[in-house]
Amino acid sequence: MSGHDTTHNTRLDVFDMLGLGVLNTVWGIGIGLWWLILFPVISIPLALTAAVWVVSGWPVGVAAAGVSIAGIMLWQRMRPEMFERWVTHRARTRYLTWFRYRRRWAKLMGACHLTITQDDRTYIPRVLDVQIGTAVDRVRVRMLDGHCPADFENRVSHLAHAFRALECRATITGPGTVELVFRHSDALADTITLPRVDHWTKPKAA
Repeated sequence: MSGHDTTHNTRLDVFDMLGLGVLNTVWGIGIGLWWLILFPVISIPLALTAAVWVVSGWPVGVAAAGVSIAGIMLWQRMRPEMFERWVTHRARTRYLTWFRYRRRWAKLMGACHLTITQDDRTYIPRVLDVQIGTAVDRVRVRMLDGHCPADFENRVSHLAHAFRALECRATITGPGTVELVFRHSDALADTITLPRVDHWTKPKAA
């Protein structure tokens, strides 16, 4: 290989790396904006703080940021149920939906032999809905043309291992639709601390 070819290939590698870096950056910004849209109770105070910072300068911006953070912390302390419903639970559900299922869905479907290849194209069952629970997750899936209920029922052990679950059950919930129930923990195995009861002994009569 000549020196010219080597230099040309090196430039191509550099351009490929730069292009990949730009794509990853754009993807990361897009994900961040999407999360801000999903959680307005967090994004609106951040946006107001940024606006105050730009208009009034950094000292006022820092003060606004402190007030926003204090307000969010006070909300979490005074109304923990509401904070859990609007912020913590939604964030946990979104993250676990991506981390447990959507992140490697195509790869794991192929590993469990639940994909279909026709004319050099690979078709993958589509995720319709994911419900994240305390111990059990429910994933509703659209079966491919050519699938039958037994295709999923016979692969529940493979699916449980693939998705790092203790158990998996497959139930047909409609035409061409299967629900995969993944059990990730045993809710009954959690230790429950009972309140201490002081036994009171009635004094004996004199």
